[in-house]
Amino acid sequence: MNNQMNLRIIYRAFCATDDTKQPLLQTIFIKKGNAMDLLNLTAVELGKEIKAGNATAVEAMEAVIAQIEKTEDNLNCYVTFDKETALANAKAADEAIKAGKLNGPLAGVPVAIKDNMCTKGMLTTCSSKILENFVPTFSSEAVIKLEEAGAVIIGKTNMDEFAMGSTTETSYYGETKNPWNLEHVPGGSSGGSCAAVAALEVPYALGSDTGGSIRQPSSYCGIVGIKPTYGTVSRYGLIAYGSSLDQIGPVARDVTDCATVLETIASHDVKDSTSVERQDTDFTSALVNDVKGMKIGIPKDYFGEGLDEEVKKPILEAAEVLKNAGAEIEEFDLGLVKYAIPAYYVIASAEASSNLSRFDGVKYGYRTKDYEELHQMYKKTRSEGFGPEVKRRIMLGSFVLSSGYYDAYYLKALRTKALIKKAFDSAFAKYDMILAPAAPTTAPKLGASLSDPIKMYLGDIYTISVNLAGLPGISIPVGQDAKGLPVGMQLIGDCFQEKKLFQAAYTYECLTEKKWVSMYDKTEAAGKEEA
Repeated sequence: MNNQMNLRIIYRAFCATDDTKQPLLQTIFIKKGNAMDLLNLTAVELGKEIKAGNATAVEAMEAVIAQIEKTEDNLNCYVTFDKETALANAKAADEAIKAGKLNGPLAGVPVAIKDNMCTKGMLTTCSSKILENFVPTFSSEAVIKLEEAGAVIIGKTNMDEFAMGSTTETSYYGETKNPWNLEHVPGGSSGGSCAAVAALEVPYALGSDTGGSIRQPSSYCGIVGIKPTYGTVSRYGLIAYGSSLDQIGPVARDVTDCATVLETIASHDVKDSTSVERQDTDFTSALVNDVKGMKIGIPKDYFGEGLDEEVKKPILEAAEVLKNAGAEIEEFDLGLVKYAIPAYYVIASAEASSNLSRFDGVKYGYRTKDYEELHQMYKKTRSEGFGPEVKRRIMLGSFVLSSGYYDAYYLKALRTKALIKKAFDSAFAKYDMILAPAAPTTAPKLGASLSDPIKMYLGDIYTISVNLAGLPGISIPVGQDAKGLPVGMQLIGDCFQEKKLFQAAYTYECLTEKKWVSMYDKTEAAGKEEA
C-alpha cells in the first residue's frame, strides 16, 4: 500500500439510498468522557457548543491541529500553519467569550484563509516564489471582519500561484491533493481551502473566485462554496488577479455555515472603490425549507456536449428533488456559452499583466541575487519568481493590451462580456435562478490538466460567465461518480439575490438529509490502493 495513503477519512455523506447501494453513513457524534468530538461539528454547531460552555476555543483548535498533523503530509492544504499563534489566539477568544465581549456564531471557531488575502504579521505568498518572504503590515477587510467576530485563524491555505489555475498544481509550494482520492486534484484556485474543509482540517475557510475558483473546487471536494455578487465583500487586502472579476467568499460543510460566514464578511468598505453598500446581507434569514413557486431555469447549453454523464445524472436528479418540492423547472436557451472562455481569458490576463507589474523585486518579495544593473534585476527577478502559468497569462495579457491588438482582442472581449450580462438579464426576467453543473467532470487526475492548459481552461466553462456578469453562484454537493468522487450542482442568481440561492440550496439539503461524518480509520487508504 502506498505510504502516502495511510489514512482514510470519511467525509460528507448522503442519507438517500437507491436499490443498488447500501445506505450511506449518518452523522456520528463520538463521546470521549464528557467531551464531544469537535471535528464532527459544522462551524455554526461548534460555535454554539463553545458559547454554551460545552467546549472551548482552545479545545476546538487543538482538535483541528491534531487533524492537520495527521493528514497534512498527504494533502498539503496549508502554506503557513502557525500552531503556537493559533492556540494563543484561541485562548484570548475564550477569555473574550467568557467576559461577554464575543457572542457571535463564529466566536472561537477556527478558520483558514486562502493565501492571497493579507494577514497582518503572517506570511502571505499567493503560493508564489516571488512573495515567499512577504509579511503584510495589515489584514484584508474580510479577515478583519472574521477576527472582529471572534474567529481564530489557523493558517494560510495553498492555491494555484496568484490564483491562476484550476487544479492547485501551479503552487510554488507543491500540489494539493483531493481528500476523496489522493490521485486526483482538489480543483482550484482555492483548492487548499476546499481540501482542508473536506478533510476536516478546519470547519470553514475563505476562498476567492475569479472564474470559478470557489465553486469548482467545492464541487470537486464535496463541500459548499459561494461566490457572492461582485462588490458584496471588500477586496481590500486581496492580492489582485483580475480586479473586475475577483470576489472573496466562504467554503464550508453546509449551506448554513456559508450563509453565516458571508453575513459576517459582507460590508461596504470605503477602501474598496468597487464595494457596494447593501442593506440585505442578513443571509441566514433565507435558511428556509421552501421552494414552492420558485422558477428555476436549466440552460440547454450547459447540458450538451462536453458534460460527463456521471455529472449530468445526479444534477438532473437534484433538479427533480426541487421540482417535487414545488419549484417550477424549465429548460431554456441561454446562449453565448462558447464565447465566455475566450472573453474571460483575454480580460483576466489583461488585468493580471497590469496587476502583477508591481512585483519587481524592489519594495518587497523575492529579488534575484545575481544582477549587475536595475533592468537586469527586474528581468531576472520576474523570470525566476513567477511560475510557467503566471508567465503565460502575463504575456497573453500584455499582448492583448498592446498597440494594434487592443481593439481586436481586449475591446471585443469587453463587448462580449456586456452581451453575456445581457443574456443573463433576459433569463432572470423569467427565472428566479439558473441550475447548472459547477464543472463538466469530476476531479481529474493529478498532472492531467497541466499537460494540456487549454483543456484546463475549458474546465471553467460553466463558472466563468458568472464572474463576467458579476453574479452570485453557489455550488452544493449532489452525489458521486462511479469512482466515488463528488459531483457539485451550481445555482446562479441575479445580482444581489444570494438569499434565493441560499433558500434553494438549504431546501435541497433538508430534503436529502445531508449529514457529516467524522470517523477515522488509520488502517485503510484515503484513496485508491495502488496495485
